[in-house]
This record gives sequence, C-alpha cells and structure tokens, in this order.
Amino acid sequence: MKRVKLVVAYDGTNYCGWQVQPNGNTIEDELNHHLSELLQEEIKVIGASRTDAGVHALGNVAVFNTMARMPADKISYAMNTRLPSDIRIQDSCEVPEDFHPRFCNTVKTYEYKILNKRFQDPIRRLYSLFYYIPLDVERMRKAAAYMVGEHDFAGLCTHKPEITNTVRTIYSLDIEKNDDLITIRVRGNGFLYNMIRIIAGTLIRVGNGSFEPEYVLDILEGKDRKKAGETARPEGLTLVKIEYTDKE
Repeated sequence: MKRVKLVVAYDGTNYCGWQVQPNGNTIEDELNHHLSELLQEEIKVIGASRTDAGVHALGNVAVFNTMARMPADKISYAMNTRLPSDIRIQDSCEVPEDFHPRFCNTVKTYEYKILNKRFQDPIRRLYSLFYYIPLDVERMRKAAAYMVGEHDFAGLCTHKPEITNTVRTIYSLDIEKNDDLITIRVRGNGFLYNMIRIIAGTLIRVGNGSFEPEYVLDILEGKDRKKAGETARPEGLTLVKIEYTDKE
C-alpha cells in the first residue's frame, strides 16, 4: 500500500464543485472514476480544498491509497491521457501514509479577478467577474490592509454550524490592476466558507464608494455577515496553490 499525492488543475465551469454530489458531476467524481479504471481498484481521493461550483484551481491537492505497482510519478502522465480536457494533473508523488491534505499546516493562495470595463469580454467571461461601474483600486487597497493579520472573520464568511472557530490569519492581501483587469490575491493559513468571495464582494463595495475603507473594521469587530458585501460570483475565483509547511 502506498499513498499518492496529486496536484490538480481544473476549469470549474462545467462542474458542481470539487466534492461528490448526489446530482451533478464534480472534480472528485472524475478523479475517482479515472483513477479506479487506471489502477484497477476502487479509488476515492481526499481533497485539500472543496471548491464550489464554478470555481477554478491551478494547484488543488488530493491524496489516495493504492496497491498498484505503477510508480507514483507516472500516474500524472497516465491520468492526463484519460481525464477530460478541463482537468489536468500537474504532479503526482508518493507521500507518507499519514499525510492528510486537510490536517497539515498550509499556506493557501487564492486569486479573485474582476473585469472592470464598460462591456463584457466574452473571452474572459468564465474566469473573471464582470463589473461595469469603475472601481477605485486605491480605496480597495486601504480596506484590504485592515484584513491582513489574525482576525475573527465571522463577519466575512457564510455561517456553518459545524465551524466553531472563525479565527484565521491572512498573510497578505494584494490588489493589482492591469488595464481593465483587477486581481485580488490573498495568502492565508486557511479560509472559511465563501470567505474569499465575501471579501471580494466587500472590496467591490469599497471600490464603488458604497463603503468607506475603514468600514472593514466595523465588519470585523461586529462579526455580523449582514454588514459585509455580497458573496461575489464563483467564476472570478481560482485556487492558485497550496504550500505545505509541515514536512511530508
């Protein structure tokens, strides 16, 4: 028996998220199906981040156990000949049997992209949020600075009763504008349900003048989801990478 780690990239447009769902195809479904066929045994992967429907990834992580003799580093090549074209394995390697992708210390990096122009661009519609009202990036940067560090992010996430600790650490929250594309890049030790998309929605409210940058402090201190901006649409969000700070 060996444990194999996969680094998985995917376009989430046509999937109902990462996790297996009763009605609708998911990334996990595709990986389980093709790995089981390839290795001739039932495979069920464990994912590091359960991305939502329509969300993309360049570097999500999954692990599985197998009795197959195929070398772990060759599985990526074999899988990429089988998977649909909107999913690709970027790396495969053997890891210790006790390695779990969700129960290790990590740094996760996400990007949220906003296409800020007068009219939609059909080429970029699947990978960015279209927003036609001009956004003030400097105001957004001032607001973002208040979110950096360790905070209780209860006011910037969708409540889940099973989550009892809503304290997280954001290491950096950078906002760049290149022509008409605004990129919000967030690095942290973990994120709550819909947290990145609610941060994006809140920063949009700051950028369009609805919120003052300092209002972010009220959201954090109030811990009230109703104070924050909308949950931004999923297509603008990409999980860029997951770095493991524990030794595998």
